[in-house]
Amino acid sequence: MDSRYRYVSSLFLAAALLAPPGIMAAFAPQEQERHEEHEREEQRRYYDREHRDYHHWDDGENRAYRHYLEERHREYVDFDHANRRQQQAYWHWRHEHPDHD
Repeated sequence: MDSRYRYVSSLFLAAALLAPPGIMAAFAPQEQERHEEHEREEQRRYYDREHRDYHHWDDGENRAYRHYLEERHREYVDFDHANRRQQQAYWHWRHEHPDHD
């Protein structure tokens, strides 16, 4: 009976020691995905020279930018591809219209 008890208790101990790494491995892809999404958001940050501040580009900023272009009857151009003068004009408008997003 004593050897069975040791065998069973060894199995439970091994399972208890191996479970946390197995659980962590199961959640790793989700955590990696969240980390990559956060990095993408951080990479889309723009400096506004006139107002001396930074703007984070997110869905709300993208909607405001599209609204800005529509008001001016301009075709959509990705903000990254707009020239500095066009970008600065947008930031000027954005500071005058902070509620658009």
